[in-house]
Amino acid sequence: MADEHRKDIEKIFEEGTPIDNALKAAVRMAVLRHKQLGFPLVDVRDGKVVLIPPDEIVVPPPPPGSEPPG
Repeated sequence: MADEHRKDIEKIFEEGTPIDNALKAAVRMAVLRHKQLGFPLVDVRDGKVVLIPPDEIVVPPPPPGSEPPG
């Protein structure tokens, strides 16, 4: 059973897509939460740290196959 689980994990890492989508979903949730709470985001633009005001935050679309936040 442990060998089967290990093969599944190895396949996920080789494919990469599920991990990429999970990271995109996590970033989207963090951006959305900042916007909803009225907190600025910190970003690096042209090599400088900048604050993005909540009204200028653009929430990325959900990754394919993900469910909307509930």
